[in-house]
Amino acid sequence: MNFGCQHAFAEYLITNFELIAMDINQALISKLEQLARLELSAEEKESLRHDLNNILHLVEKLQEVDTEGVAPLVYLNDEQNTWRPDEVTGQVSREAALRNAPDADGTFFRVPKVIDLK
Repeated sequence: MNFGCQHAFAEYLITNFELIAMDINQALISKLEQLARLELSAEEKESLRHDLNNILHLVEKLQEVDTEGVAPLVYLNDEQNTWRPDEVTGQVSREAALRNAPDADGTFFRVPKVIDLK
């Protein structure tokens, strides 16, 4: 089960924060399914409901931890990034790239439509 729209869930919870204190129910799962444009089976809905409830219970547990005087963790170690200059290398010409395309119009790759805005 791949849920690529966790962002929709997070946004929904942020705008409806009072839901944190309650269990995830089937109505919320149906709303999230609609927001994420998913079609879930009954088993997937139940599994998702169970997983999300577990996550919320974990968050509730974490809220009980006393963090007074604890500095926020920004980095896991003290190492610094070693930056290198951006240099364009290994370019492929448009013609060479389009030669490998299953479908092209001479300038662009052509791909099947994936979003239907009805």
